Amino acid sequence: MMRPLDIVFLGLSLSSSWGNGHATTYRALVKGLRQDGHRVLFLERDVPWYASQRDLASPDFCELAYYAEIDAMLELYRHRLRHADAVIVGSYVPEGVALIDRLGSLAPKSLCFYDIDTPVTLAKIDRGDEEYLALRQIPLFDVYFSFSGGEVLTRLEMRYGARKAVALYCSVDEGRYANTGEPYCWDLGYLGTYSRDRQPTLERLLLEPARRMPSMRFVVAGPQYPAGIDWPSNVERIEHLAPADHSSFYSRQRFTLNVTRSDMIASGWSPSVRLFEAAACKTPLISDFWRGLDELLPNGEALIIAKGPADVVAVLRDLADADRKAIAAAARRRVLGGHTGAARGAELVRALSELPAKRACERISA
Repeated sequence: MMRPLDIVFLGLSLSSSWGNGHATTYRALVKGLRQDGHRVLFLERDVPWYASQRDLASPDFCELAYYAEIDAMLELYRHRLRHADAVIVGSYVPEGVALIDRLGSLAPKSLCFYDIDTPVTLAKIDRGDEEYLALRQIPLFDVYFSFSGGEVLTRLEMRYGARKAVALYCSVDEGRYANTGEPYCWDLGYLGTYSRDRQPTLERLLLEPARRMPSMRFVVAGPQYPAGIDWPSNVERIEHLAPADHSSFYSRQRFTLNVTRSDMIASGWSPSVRLFEAAACKTPLISDFWRGLDELLPNGEALIIAKGPADVVAVLRDLADADRKAIAAAARRRVLGGHTGAARGAELVRALSELPAKRACERISA
């Protein structure tokens, strides 16, 4: 049995799920690591927009610390960072480029990157936007953990110079996500922060079906939607939904909708945490299509792919209840069988255990 590891994450946010999907991804992963006996410190930049919206300020499954400035944080945690088994920086961390350079100079045992936005990151780098990661930094990481799998892993290694690219999909905390047994409030719902490139699909697969089916009930939960959107009268809006309320939200829907960002559709193999959360709650999924989706949740067996509003209308109106429940049950079996936080934690530890020794020394001499 592998000895417990000491892992330090520097991520966008663990404490607040407001306006980001990183928090729930980190929570499931870190809790899975803790269940296997590993020790985790999560360092989070203290920013006002998350500080005012924290829904997990003091987790019981890891040490969480906030910092206001990089230099002071590195000085305070220098020993821990240098001696941890792995230091893992996440995507969209404020001042990420400067942070990665400074961490590299500390020569940690293993320096890794966890990209929860891989297609977006690579699209940004391709156009010269190095907001939180520089192209020159990709070869510095012992492992580049990627939210996206499939072909993007080969691209990371062959085109961008990653030493080792490993898929580390998001996951679900199986202890928190289950059907609550509440009666249905909505025929179809969607949970997600507003995104300009997702909005046309939301319009096509939820708002237009709502207009065509005025007797049915719909809901969209998530912040930052602009004031000019024409919401049909049978679409309820929820501005923000904390993770503690997600299970209840999914359980009260006959179906839930998954909508994918355009960069992630282009890359494929980029499952959203919404897929896993809804499946764990036994809520049947309707989704747009991207390559790799069938490998995770086969169409017609564990979810339903919709290309346009007519597909959604037909499902809501015609699918037998027994078939709806069978699809939901199949998705739940698949997700709990391989897409939990414990499963992801084991995948991360396995990748770290396969690293050659003395990689930090190689990085210094490179």
